[in-house]
Amino acid sequence: MAGAKITYDAAVTQAVRQGLTHYPKYLPSWLFYDELGDQLFRRIMRMPEYYLTRCEYDILQHNKEALRKHFSRNNEAFRLVELGAGDGLKTEILLRNFVDHSIDFTYAPVDISANALDILKSRLLDNNLSQLRFDPINDSYDGALARLHTSREKKVILFLGASIGNFSVEEAAQFLRKLARPLNDNDLILLGIDLKKDPRIILEAYDDPQGLTASFNKNMLTRLNREAGATFDPENFMHFPYYDPQSGAAKSFLVSKREQVVTVDAIGKSISFDPWESIQTEVSQKYDLGMIEKMMAITGLKIIEIFFDSDHYFCDILLRPNR
Repeated sequence: MAGAKITYDAAVTQAVRQGLTHYPKYLPSWLFYDELGDQLFRRIMRMPEYYLTRCEYDILQHNKEALRKHFSRNNEAFRLVELGAGDGLKTEILLRNFVDHSIDFTYAPVDISANALDILKSRLLDNNLSQLRFDPINDSYDGALARLHTSREKKVILFLGASIGNFSVEEAAQFLRKLARPLNDNDLILLGIDLKKDPRIILEAYDDPQGLTASFNKNMLTRLNREAGATFDPENFMHFPYYDPQSGAAKSFLVSKREQVVTVDAIGKSISFDPWESIQTEVSQKYDLGMIEKMMAITGLKIIEIFFDSDHYFCDILLRPNR
């Protein structure tokens, strides 16, 4: 008797079909985040080379009181919606401060990874935040934004960790316009943006000497073997990061080290690779203040305040609808 036909996840299948049959090849960065990918990224965030987490932690720690006053102005209850919450390590600074001051709010972390939300919930419980009103959303950004359209309560949107950098400059502007559309006049956004700096500092964050970023990148192939019936050999690919200091675009690639053919059962195709052909797996856009001001001018958002870390490597920008 023939074995039962395997059913593959529709989103993974679509991503593989679109990205690996395109030229040049690409895969979306959300494919990084399976259980092992979540673990690897938590380790990356703690690397000395990965300055982004350290800088934003510094910003939130030194500005938590100012943010509390902005968010809870007039003692109005609000829903704190965090897009791409991850493990919530930095956000916990705000959550604890709000709970300690008896602020009336509900924390609604959004993540495509159910495993990441489970870890977040456990960690917050372990850290004595059991009284926190916690309403996790296991969904994509688009799915979460659709829910905002139906909500009439005050919303404060957190989009931290330079996640906006996963879009190109044009895509980021489109996303922020979409994010602004369902917001009311008193709603707020706190947006994390990585800034241009010494190119060598940026490049080392994506190509650390311990090889964690390489393992994180290659794990995407292992995930596709498991979830799309692919036959990738990760050892046949190399991790290659690149940073352009003029445009501010940092990109990561998986580069085929030899001619090879990979079959992908989910899409019923064999994918050919030439020697040194690449798959783009990530973009992490860096900005200067001029780029930020130009982008906000076309998104329907007004800058209220910009918070910097002590090195001015990173900033968190408080925004509101500009109507």
